[in-house]
Amino acid sequence: MDHFPTNWGRPRNDAFDAYGTYPIQQRPNNIKDNFNGVQRTQQPIVTGTSVLAIKYKDGIMMAADNLASYGSLARFKDVQRLHAVGNHTVLGASGDMSDFQYIQSLLDDLIIEEFTEQDEHTLGPAEIHEYLSQLMYGRRSKLNPLWNSLLVGGYKDGKRFLAYVDLLGTTYSASTIATGYGSYIAQPLLRKAVEGREDTLTEREAQAILEESLLVLFYRDARSLDKYQIAKVTESGVSISESMALRTSWSFAEGIRGYGAQTQ
Repeated sequence: MDHFPTNWGRPRNDAFDAYGTYPIQQRPNNIKDNFNGVQRTQQPIVTGTSVLAIKYKDGIMMAADNLASYGSLARFKDVQRLHAVGNHTVLGASGDMSDFQYIQSLLDDLIIEEFTEQDEHTLGPAEIHEYLSQLMYGRRSKLNPLWNSLLVGGYKDGKRFLAYVDLLGTTYSASTIATGYGSYIAQPLLRKAVEGREDTLTEREAQAILEESLLVLFYRDARSLDKYQIAKVTESGVSISESMALRTSWSFAEGIRGYGAQTQ
């Protein structure tokens, strides 16, 4: 409610301004929303959508498209949302891309600090995930969250690792994980194709499963793109592919009522 009387109408007695509000230009602190305190991010601005990850016979495979959307505008089409952390871990991010860049800088500093210790110890995916879970929960507790959903995958000492952490600090681990819209659309497909086969899936089969899920997301998710990257973490280390394009077909749309010239 607006409590300034002159915004309701001038006082009856023009010779006497009981509220000291006329003329408006002479009001002290005549600034609406005069808030000089610390403000927090209320919502993400430039965002990425789904990240998909699965376990397979030789390690972990993760996939994400290259789109960063400004609201509903497909603004940036060459953003890499998969990030190598050391020699054993890959990080995939949905959500705000500026917050993801901040997380990347923190992790790079962490890896450099660990390297300078020269104690023959390297951080693995479990340690990176624990660090991120504490970071995300700490920022959430300060009411200043990092607006991301993160997947951490890796392979170290003969063990595969795949886990999730979000802006609230919520964590869990599974053999198939998806973020964003993919958690609704792609996750059932991944579970059906992977669960129970984690120790027998070949690299080619794992990549085909992820590409099929990305294709479904491209057809259904308005914030997705047909340009994507795939990251693999195996005993030999981390590798992130160059951008690739999905093979799409829209011929099925001719049979959809309301599409093109077909209106009945």
